[in-house]
Amino acid sequence: MSQTRRLAAILAADVAGYSRLMGADEEGTHERLKVHLGELVNPKIAEHRGRIVKNTGDGFLAEFASVVDAVRCAAEIQRGMADREPDVPEERRIRFRVGVNLGDVIAEEHDIFGDGVNIAARLEALAVPGGICVSRVVRDQIRDKLAYAFEDGGEQSVKNIARPVRAYAMSSAAVATLPAIAMPARRISTRRRASPRPTTLRLSIVVLPFDNMGGDPEQQYFADGITEDLTTDLSRIADMFVISRNTAFSYRNKPINTKQIGRELNVRYVLEGSVRRAGNRARINAQLINAGTDAHLWAERFDHGTDDLFALQDEVTSRIAGALNVELLRAEATRPVENPDAFDYILRARAAHNESATSENFAHAISLIERALTLDPGFPDARALLAQVLAARVLEQMTETAAADIERAEQLIKETLTVAPRSPIAHFAKAQIMRCHNQFAAAIPEFEIAIALNRNWVAAIAALGLCKFFAGSIDDAIPAQEQAIRLSPRDPRIVNWYWRIGMVHLLRSRTSEAILWIEKASGENPGAAGPHAWLASAYALEGETERAAAELGDARRLSWDHRYSSVAQFKRTQSFGVPKNNILAEATFFAGLRKAGMPEE
Repeated sequence: MSQTRRLAAILAADVAGYSRLMGADEEGTHERLKVHLGELVNPKIAEHRGRIVKNTGDGFLAEFASVVDAVRCAAEIQRGMADREPDVPEERRIRFRVGVNLGDVIAEEHDIFGDGVNIAARLEALAVPGGICVSRVVRDQIRDKLAYAFEDGGEQSVKNIARPVRAYAMSSAAVATLPAIAMPARRISTRRRASPRPTTLRLSIVVLPFDNMGGDPEQQYFADGITEDLTTDLSRIADMFVISRNTAFSYRNKPINTKQIGRELNVRYVLEGSVRRAGNRARINAQLINAGTDAHLWAERFDHGTDDLFALQDEVTSRIAGALNVELLRAEATRPVENPDAFDYILRARAAHNESATSENFAHAISLIERALTLDPGFPDARALLAQVLAARVLEQMTETAAADIERAEQLIKETLTVAPRSPIAHFAKAQIMRCHNQFAAAIPEFEIAIALNRNWVAAIAALGLCKFFAGSIDDAIPAQEQAIRLSPRDPRIVNWYWRIGMVHLLRSRTSEAILWIEKASGENPGAAGPHAWLASAYALEGETERAAAELGDARRLSWDHRYSSVAQFKRTQSFGVPKNNILAEATFFAGLRKAGMPEE
């Protein structure tokens, strides 16, 4: 009999008081349970990329590649059950108890075994009817990803498990506060069926222990610190499933066979690397590998001084995590899929949005998200991402329907935050919408929430600096943009970061420095109107009138909203924030535009 080991999120459920219900009405209870499984349970498990391992008469066992998917599925099943059978007396209603665990399992064709499964079953027994009970490892994995109210139940001694299990419980009352599940009866038979799911979760990765190439055992802590920080940082990326540190470290000092590791851990990508210290220098190498093909997708080398090891470790892990966020999305977006589902379209849209800001890329990303919403109208990440893209193209001056885009984005974010209040994408998008309304001070805490949930989100870091600029702390913009550039030096959005540094220099009358930075911005994306206008002003202030006129012409040609037709039109369209910024702009930016040939009206 073929069997393999893999890490899985296990969901175990049974019907509370099943024997009593069967004793009172055997045929009726059996038929009602079949209806619940067919109309709610099975569709929800498929929707969240899980599979039914087996039915147990009074319940079922399911497995998921993602622990977030498993817990979200459990919550939606329990919330859906709370609204079913409204006409049945409370004592006769079918109510599930659910346990969720993350652990290593032995998998056979029609079953899974091991302590990971046993613990899930014991947690199920600890759950109240209509409630959910999860293990500590599950709680740790979902803490910053799902806003569910789990209470610490302490250490629990359970049958046939040697060590106590730390349990976290969600009561039926807490489940009842979740948004209602919009799933009418027989929905699964009338909606388009999801395409077959791959056996390996798409955004799934293990960070193998970085090798200590220096040979000094006392330096092992540095290599281990990079491994641990990367595991933590990658787990903050939206929809990323990262194998835990303890499991990853079990591969230390073993021959690396990425295909085998991929099969054993059920992950698509492997990150491996090495650290070598010599004197006061350190060299860190990292490689991203496709576990299915053993192909190298990305590699980077970092050479740094070791005067401040903590700062070095922090910068290296942040840069790798930021780069992998882009590279993994790019890899997933180019993977051929015969029948894409909603999540496939979202991954492709995120990859398209990561590319340079052009009207074509914005339109492509929006089209992909619309397809995802057609397949899954209630997908919170899709709604938040659509709001983010709509706001972005308004901010980039690449839409002729700015007012409609902002209105739609606002409605999408209102709906998303109702069901997913801790979504970092939603908070980022909300801040971007506030920027569209010139509400810069109000946007700052929204960006800070997004960064707290993902400290390496370079777009949020850069945007936070820009909002501080508009709120009056003009010089705070430069270090924020420099941090973004340092963390993601090959980022397609780097044009904005160069441009913003140039803006500060120009407003501070450092014209030559401004030209250097804004020329870099314009070179990165010649199709962006803004840098051309700022170059026109800077060149004019330097006395280069012909170059200034040419840049002003490009800005007018590329702008959708005609803001560069006159000084008055620009002021109606764009604000510099607080009054003191407008005073600086009048003395520098607008003075240069007038010299470049921009009329007052």
